[in-house]
Amino acid sequence: MNLSSAIDEFLRALDAEKGASAHTITAYRIALEQFSSFVQSIYDVAPSAMSVADLTEAEIRPFLGWLHDRGLSRRSIRMKVAALRALFTYLVRSEVVMVSPLAVISTPRLEKTLPSFLQHHEAVALAQAFDTSTPMGARDHALCELLYGSGLRISEALQLDVDTIRLADQRVRVLGKRNKERIVPLTTAAVEALTTWLVHRAALATPQSPPALFLGRSGGRLSPQTAYTIVRRALGPLTETERKSPHVLRHSFATHLLDNGADLTAVSEMLGHASLRTTQVYTHVSVERLKEAYQKAHPRSGSDGGSDGGSDER
Repeated sequence: MNLSSAIDEFLRALDAEKGASAHTITAYRIALEQFSSFVQSIYDVAPSAMSVADLTEAEIRPFLGWLHDRGLSRRSIRMKVAALRALFTYLVRSEVVMVSPLAVISTPRLEKTLPSFLQHHEAVALAQAFDTSTPMGARDHALCELLYGSGLRISEALQLDVDTIRLADQRVRVLGKRNKERIVPLTTAAVEALTTWLVHRAALATPQSPPALFLGRSGGRLSPQTAYTIVRRALGPLTETERKSPHVLRHSFATHLLDNGADLTAVSEMLGHASLRTTQVYTHVSVERLKEAYQKAHPRSGSDGGSDGGSDER
């Protein structure tokens, strides 16, 4: 089987599988098209003339360097390798090839980057950035207060229905990854923002509206695209952090809790993490912030700190 036919057959099979999302299929298609371009440009062979049985580790490994030379990040390269790995796993299962050449190719490790988060004064400014006298302003304020105050993923917040919120008890029932349910507390600020929004929501909802907590202008469930735009626009003038996505509010939630002495296990449970190891990245953020504060404040922290002429007490 030639490479073009193998890719087409694999993508059709992937599309037929219920577990494959449209996003995954699109990402895999782009990655495999790039691999086809690589084969044609480097080996001067059309993908329709290249047999997949002839592709070995020696032919595939240079693809990683080819991607790197085009400025792709390690995260992007990992995804391209995952697409190729999935393709050859399918071909092995279909008995088109005997063994996957990706079996001996390791996936590039991700760069170790710390999460982006808001400074405390930026979080305060965010709470004051909305005109809550309007339906859209009240909704946007409530959404941001919920994301920051309870650490929800944007997908979790948009899945919420009105009956999952318990304002009197200051808690919300969240359905997270792997359909795992958890109860997360609501801040007083979030309760107040949600109370204001629910008054506006009643006027915005139509007879056809779903029971969604957050509605769009037309009365349907608020879309992820609109939610991302809401957060980006709100954060734009308030913070210098490079990323301005809803996940920054989740990162800020965890970082600020740990900064103020919250228990790591409790934070992990509220975030819905399957492992404490996932949550520990926020302890690194807090340590880095502590180091930065130390460098700025301690008289002996800098290289030019020198001696203050006094005696040391040890």
